[in-house]
Amino acid sequence: MRIFCKAPLRYTLPMISQDSIEGLKSRLDIVDVIGNYVELKKAGSNYKACCPFHDEKTPSFNVSPQKQIYHCFGCGAGGDAIKFVMEHDKLSYPEAIEKLAAQYNYTLHYTTENRQQQRSQLLEKLNDYYQGLLDQRPDAQAYLKERGIFESSIEHFGIGYAPASQQTLTFLKSNLFTMAEAIELGVAGSEGGRSFARFIERITFPIHAPNGTIVGFGGRTISGHVAKYVNSPQTRLFNKSRLLYAYHLAKDAIYKRREMIVTEGYLDVVMLHQAGFINAVATLGTALTTEHLPLLRKGEPRIVMAYDGDQAGRNAALKAARMLSAASFDGGVVLFEGGLDPADMVKSGQTETLGAMFRTPRPFIEFVLEEIIASYDLRDPRAKEQAMQECTGYLKTLSPLMQEEYKRFIGVKISGVSASMIRIGNQGATPQGSAPIRRDTHRDIWELSLIKTVIEHPDMSGQILDFIDPSMLQYHAREFEAVLQGKIDDPRVMAVAVDDSIRAFSGENDLKAELAFFLRKHYERERQRILRDPSIDPAKKPFLNRQLMGKIEQLKRGKLVPLEG
Repeated sequence: MRIFCKAPLRYTLPMISQDSIEGLKSRLDIVDVIGNYVELKKAGSNYKACCPFHDEKTPSFNVSPQKQIYHCFGCGAGGDAIKFVMEHDKLSYPEAIEKLAAQYNYTLHYTTENRQQQRSQLLEKLNDYYQGLLDQRPDAQAYLKERGIFESSIEHFGIGYAPASQQTLTFLKSNLFTMAEAIELGVAGSEGGRSFARFIERITFPIHAPNGTIVGFGGRTISGHVAKYVNSPQTRLFNKSRLLYAYHLAKDAIYKRREMIVTEGYLDVVMLHQAGFINAVATLGTALTTEHLPLLRKGEPRIVMAYDGDQAGRNAALKAARMLSAASFDGGVVLFEGGLDPADMVKSGQTETLGAMFRTPRPFIEFVLEEIIASYDLRDPRAKEQAMQECTGYLKTLSPLMQEEYKRFIGVKISGVSASMIRIGNQGATPQGSAPIRRDTHRDIWELSLIKTVIEHPDMSGQILDFIDPSMLQYHAREFEAVLQGKIDDPRVMAVAVDDSIRAFSGENDLKAELAFFLRKHYERERQRILRDPSIDPAKKPFLNRQLMGKIEQLKRGKLVPLEG
């Protein structure tokens, strides 16, 4: 008896017409496309970055806006925007074209009659529907008017209103959109066999990709829902950690003014634009993350964080300031005290005051240090010492020049502490007879590479801990301990994560060789320390010396020596 295995059904794309492909290419800006994946930096007439297709310390990946091509001088990768998406996302040629067409709101034409209905059409039509419903909701209009929002701003930002769940579902069905499409794009959901709209009785704010395509929505309740604001869930098009509200409207002003104002809310952005601060954007209900950095870097603007002065706002501002200063961004923090926010100040006519605040933010580094110091009772000597230690730990995430500059700042802020008392990492005391080692030595870079390896390959941490304990690191033990504890938000860990000059060890063989190198150096240092240490019983020194020499000999033969105890 023969058993026939039924082949899995596959969805095959109709043939995309060549005219469609050429039309899409004419819309694409390669800097914009690649800038959504990697952090590009201006270099003359081109842009540069570390290549996303191979490991490298020095950027050799070049993007030419004039020629609309990219090329890596390190690995030889190159091509146009479509080729980049194919290689990076591991897509076929038609799949890459479809993805870009959806992102750029471009309708493709097919050589057969079975053309796909574009996903972006669903979001665009749904937003038109929401905008039309706003005119029928006096309560929603009254709320927007009470907040001070002009009719022109409602139109400019595409603000609308989402009705009851069934009304939205009926609209989608009447326009021939399937529930699968609606769920895929995050405007509907399904539970227990029941479908529902995600935005119900809310004022809606369409969220756009940097190129202007709608990719999701935010919604503000006016009917007492428990959650005041909701956003679209994560989808193929919507990633809140890579998007900023109204960036598509603000980007020209950001490039021109070389400044970006980052706020916490949609209404703050709308009101700031109304008042002329058209370089304002907002995060989407989440703190700034390292995934935002490529978007923040575009145009190399100064970043002004405009956050609420309550504890939650201060904590978010502190986290952002740590990350941005570690990544060498220029800018600072503005906190709004007394329960006010930027929208309130615009409504009350305090535009000039706002302008002055944005012109003179508290610089990121000063803000972080002041917030750290303010969290300690400096009347207690032990607390004063802890404050100094936390401040110096933060300084380690900065460049050597910034470290030296802000030592004096700490000395001024912490009474009784002079700049000479503040030592960063390896600047502390060294064993007698040995010279201090600079931070840019191989061993220091090696420790950072080890930490980068655990960050990027956490599955290797067990293998590493079989041979190395955090106390064995000379300069970066704290960072190593933090990453082992999963504290990825620790500024010291974040500084290593965003530093593209630090290379993670690649593969088990590379890691084994590097561990052997480190352990040989470590045990040799231990041997020298024991021989010089007058507190160790002279009768024990020969035994300890032989023990360490035995370990070193094993390492020379390529055998890793496990930790004892």
